[in-house]
Amino acid sequence: PEVSLHSLPLADYVTCLDNNDLQGVADLMLTSARKLAAAGADFLICPDNTIHQAFELVAPASPLPWLHIAEVVAAEAVAHGYQKPGITGTRWLVASEVYPKALRASGLGFERPTDAERDELGRLIMDELVYGIFRPGTVARFQEVIKGLKNRGCDAVVLGCTEIPLIINDGNSALPTLDSTRLLARAALRRAIEGASQATPEI
Repeated sequence: PEVSLHSLPLADYVTCLDNNDLQGVADLMLTSARKLAAAGADFLICPDNTIHQAFELVAPASPLPWLHIAEVVAAEAVAHGYQKPGITGTRWLVASEVYPKALRASGLGFERPTDAERDELGRLIMDELVYGIFRPGTVARFQEVIKGLKNRGCDAVVLGCTEIPLIINDGNSALPTLDSTRLLARAALRRAIEGASQATPEI
């Protein structure tokens, strides 16, 4: 399938997030949505977990339908029989209802890292991983938090940030991983292929 990409500066989103301005986040997302609709897109995805906090403000005004990243992850958790995923990601994402809402809707429980862990992992993501800095100590810290989630009864962990899979995977995690970035990409590919096959007349 054809892929069209539009991205505004991450700094613009961070400014809105720091000011708790979800309408500002939604306005940025809708700017991209309208440009992609004008380019001929059929549907939209956003691989950034954190800005899905504004999704309820985006969807009613969007010119095109979206695949919601947390709903895709929740469906994968159900398919694997997981009951209680842990949630990792930026401090904004972990504190939000993006994943709790989707997981509850699928009949699943969840756990978040502690507030201190949330802030620490958020800092490591924004100060290191976003800049391509991968330190062994950072990997170890993520592993420790995931072990803590396992000890609290989690049977999988949501990698709810594009950068986390750069350092954490099934091979070094105490829990099976739900890689939101890859799962959304695969769901989008399936939808695009299905849409193309439905649009092609039979001969």
